[in-house]
Amino acid sequence: MTNTDQAPHTIVNPEGLHDPTPFGYSHTAVIPAGTELVLVSGQYGSRPDGAVVSPDFTEQVNQTFRNIATAVAAHDLDLRHVVQLRTYVVDHDVSKLGPIAGAVQANWGTTPPTQTLIGVASLATPDVLFEVEAVAARP
Repeated sequence: MTNTDQAPHTIVNPEGLHDPTPFGYSHTAVIPAGTELVLVSGQYGSRPDGAVVSPDFTEQVNQTFRNIATAVAAHDLDLRHVVQLRTYVVDHDVSKLGPIAGAVQANWGTTPPTQTLIGVASLATPDVLFEVEAVAARP
């Protein structure tokens, strides 16, 4: 079962900073006192057996966000409760921003969580091209 109540946090994109939402993130999030945090370890584009779904970067991105949804659902939450993402991209270049932003917009619409993207040389295994840590908030 997934919690359908309003997310407990507030996303703010202050005037004076560029609009980050087309790029798939927001600048700030406020989490009220007394909110329980759920920390999700790095998820990647894996099937239930742990194997990577595809060598295709976009397919890995989409599966990674499905895996994050599964992880937070185990705590009776959904993606609206995700406050922050830390995204790791192997051999990052600007061509990878489109698939990432598209997946974030597909999952969070016009109110994406905060996000930091970090380019890395490699991840746990050579076939993993994309990994995301998440923080979700429960009222």
